[in-house]
Amino acid sequence: MTLFNQYRGLRREIYILCFGRMVTNLGSMIWPVMTMILSQKLGLSAAQISYYFVGSSLIMLPANIIGGRLADRLNKKWLIVCCDCVSILCFFISAAIPLGIGTIILFIVGGIFQSVEYPSYDTLFADLSTTKDRERAYSLEYLGGNLGLVLSPTIAGLLFKDYLWLSFLISGFSIAVSTVLIAVLVKDVTPVEDTGEEATYQEKKDGASVFAILRENPLILLYLLCGTFYSAAYGQYNFIMPLDMAAVHGDAGAVIFGTVSSLNCITVVICTPLITRLFARVRDTGKMLAGRLLVFAGYMVFLLLLGFIPGYYLAMLIFTWGEIFDVLSSGPYVSTRIPASHRGRINGFMSVVYTFVTGGIDLVVGQLYDRAGSSATWALILTVTLFSAALTLLLKAFDKKRYPKLYT
Repeated sequence: MTLFNQYRGLRREIYILCFGRMVTNLGSMIWPVMTMILSQKLGLSAAQISYYFVGSSLIMLPANIIGGRLADRLNKKWLIVCCDCVSILCFFISAAIPLGIGTIILFIVGGIFQSVEYPSYDTLFADLSTTKDRERAYSLEYLGGNLGLVLSPTIAGLLFKDYLWLSFLISGFSIAVSTVLIAVLVKDVTPVEDTGEEATYQEKKDGASVFAILRENPLILLYLLCGTFYSAAYGQYNFIMPLDMAAVHGDAGAVIFGTVSSLNCITVVICTPLITRLFARVRDTGKMLAGRLLVFAGYMVFLLLLGFIPGYYLAMLIFTWGEIFDVLSSGPYVSTRIPASHRGRINGFMSVVYTFVTGGIDLVVGQLYDRAGSSATWALILTVTLFSAALTLLLKAFDKKRYPKLYT
């Protein structure tokens, strides 16, 4: 219990939002097997699957922009509730109709409204915590979300063959429970008053544009660049890994990938409090760099041990340690270096950039996988991951000079 005591003293609303995220993720059974739905159920090639991921991401671009603007202007709680209601309806209808392109379109529509609410969720955790408590708040959010994900990928793998419709139904029901919890129990979303010296960089600038804020904080652009390449590389574990497992293990690949994904969530639940406590004194940029190097190492292990099932779990363990380090650093990094008045819009803008770059790399990866095979594709992914780490090292070198009060 000592490790969990570090989460005491946060705002009541943060605990409710974390619990709501956990309940929602209990039913997150579609995304973990989406690649296999498209390949094994609908018969798409790797290139066609990449077109789907890129196309759905491009469709969601306006949602990220609109969601960011709305998060800075409207009540974030009710924005989340309204968006969730649309998503719930889409999932329930998807469960009721035969699996096909219509089901996928409905799933995308539900995802669009989840994208609209994302900046509100992310901004609320920054608004409701002081600078010194922010890493703990993001750590708790991440822990709660993954606590809900522990079993869902494995269950999705088990339901995949004959009862896929039930996965849609469970997803809709879980979001509905979370929505009721947030609507009823979250009472106050007024931002905290942070008077510490570290909050200097977060003073509101209501009249400034997003681009004016970015001009004043050029290192945010460097952070965005290295984060974009990392995001593109990180996302391949949910794209190329299941394709490789399906190619090597056939129908058993879905179950294997589901259990590997569940290990990811179990590791997050066990290791997030430990890493948060042990590395509390390590600065954001140091944790960020460690995370990206560990993700590279996890990918290397997977590639070297492809076909050896226990190797997948070792690779995922290392990969997840990297994921934890990156999550603990990325959210606090941005929220402590930009004005509080622009958190939603900056998050929306970053999502748009992530989508463009990640989408471009996904297209290349899909084409390369079909034409040159797994090894050549992984060589590209590993190169992108290392490039992201190199840019992060550069960011680490400049950050202390630009934001000295965060290092006192």
